[in-house]
Amino acid sequence: MTHAVLPAKLATTPPSPGANPMTIPTETHAIRFHQTGGPEVLKWETVSLAAPGAGEVTLRNKACGLNFIDTYHRSGLYPVQLPSGIGLEGAGIVEAVGPGVTTLKVGDRVAYCAAPLGSYAEWRNYPADKLVKIPDSIDFNTAAAMMLQGMTVAYLIRHSFKVEKGMTVLFHAAAGGVGLLACQWLSAIGATVIGTVGSEEKAALARKHGCHHTILYRQENVAEKVRALTKGAGVPVVYDSVGKDTWEGSLDSLSPRGMMVSFGNASGPVPPVNLGILSQKGSLYVTRPTLYHYTSTKESLRETADALFDVVAKGKVKIEIHQAYALADAAQAHVDLEGRKTTGSTVILP
Repeated sequence: MTHAVLPAKLATTPPSPGANPMTIPTETHAIRFHQTGGPEVLKWETVSLAAPGAGEVTLRNKACGLNFIDTYHRSGLYPVQLPSGIGLEGAGIVEAVGPGVTTLKVGDRVAYCAAPLGSYAEWRNYPADKLVKIPDSIDFNTAAAMMLQGMTVAYLIRHSFKVEKGMTVLFHAAAGGVGLLACQWLSAIGATVIGTVGSEEKAALARKHGCHHTILYRQENVAEKVRALTKGAGVPVVYDSVGKDTWEGSLDSLSPRGMMVSFGNASGPVPPVNLGILSQKGSLYVTRPTLYHYTSTKESLRETADALFDVVAKGKVKIEIHQAYALADAAQAHVDLEGRKTTGSTVILP
């Protein structure tokens, strides 16, 4: 298929004082779905745009992020009230502020990666306290591509399990959007990264981004390879966004008292588990974290975003956008994402 052409770097400065304000439409286009299912349920629709309410701003989206959690909402794995918009992540310009908003003004460049759903839209209203201002050095496409994936990596490796220099970690789907950012960030910390990938091409991509050892999960036994690479010790932490297909192998890759961080279900949800298996395999720990719970306050949201902006600004983590789709082609973006045809980050352009 033909993807949208990525635009040149967008302006990073707000409008000059006295500039003519943007005319805010009363209708806009958005991607919505009225029933759960495959990508075909996503529809391009005309929707009303009201004035921003108390605590809200009106955003003109410049770019939206594509993430696997979007497919969970669409499929019904993560239930939402229907009909619904879709998408958690975006970047744009504040064009109007509602009553009580004092932290943002018209012209501010902002990004977000949290509910309410609806980032797949040209314009939208959004809670001001869930927005972060984008540094001048970061363009809209980069911001939209980095927020959810980058802040996910931030909380995973800094809080869910604090990775330190000298540790060896296993990260599944190392060539995916989250994986490539994690490989870079973990390598910058001084950790050794073992990553699972589906092909030699993806293995090369992961290694290019800081992954020290790659495992072709379709051809190799992951746990056996991890044990070989760690001289039988296993790893203190496994980061697993795949779910059902990698559950057993992840547990078998851990050292005693190791931590299994399960943060996704790309292959389907993990079936019911007998907790006794955790003691049998080494008194293991398991957590099922979400970005929401790690950024639920203004302070934690700002701290997590600042950590991400810092490593990007210092060049320790580079955001690479490998695919772009027009907003009207969002269904095709989902087809390609679920078909494992994408690598790195993807943006959807209004």
